[in-house]
Amino acid sequence: MEEAIELSVVVPVHNEAGNAANLAREIAEALEGRAFELIFVNDASTDGTLDELMSARQQIPQLRILSHRKNAGQSRAIRTGIQAARAPIVGTLDGDGQNDPADLPELYRRLTRPDAPEKLAMVMGRRADRKDTAWKRFGSTFANRIRQKLLKDGCDDSGCGIKVIRRNVFLQLPYFDHIHRYMPAMINADGYQAEFVDVNHRGRLHGVSKYNNFGRLMAAFADLRGVTWLMKRRRQTDGVDEM
Repeated sequence: MEEAIELSVVVPVHNEAGNAANLAREIAEALEGRAFELIFVNDASTDGTLDELMSARQQIPQLRILSHRKNAGQSRAIRTGIQAARAPIVGTLDGDGQNDPADLPELYRRLTRPDAPEKLAMVMGRRADRKDTAWKRFGSTFANRIRQKLLKDGCDDSGCGIKVIRRNVFLQLPYFDHIHRYMPAMINADGYQAEFVDVNHRGRLHGVSKYNNFGRLMAAFADLRGVTWLMKRRRQTDGVDEM
């Protein structure tokens, strides 16, 4: 049965009561007719998120629920889910419901199309019409311009959470907090390629954002130093042959 699963979808959630179960149902509807599994990783929520998911599992047989005993952040939750995934290709979405699950089939199609580049490892969303405040959009644009000058990875919307990636490639990447924002750069540094596709973006219906411009900017400066160092230290073999 595990071999038959073609797509695992991983969703990290922390205090997303009101969003989590609805998102799980939307993903199941978007992937109806496909062989998929849905992995929600509860990052030590203190509200009703876990109870909401446990209840939703009764209607969604593909739903798996993993729960951190201690809050470890979004990147760790994504890694936990991908480590547990059974499919060779993994999709991810943010747990706040702002990513549209209806975009998943197209991202999967782009990654697995017959004429895809040999080294294509990830197809990532680009929010064409963001439904965030003007201040939040300004902060994101400012940060993305800085990171693009340093990383040159072709990604102009590093905060977009919806993407589809080859599981084996993700597991080769070095783990660090906030890696989910630097996956295109790290994938390129490992000799693979990423593509970007315009996707839908929706307003948040419940809860509040876990980030603010100042906190994100301070973390970004530290992250950029580390990521540029990691990129310079990567060395490639161009493949391995068993003799």
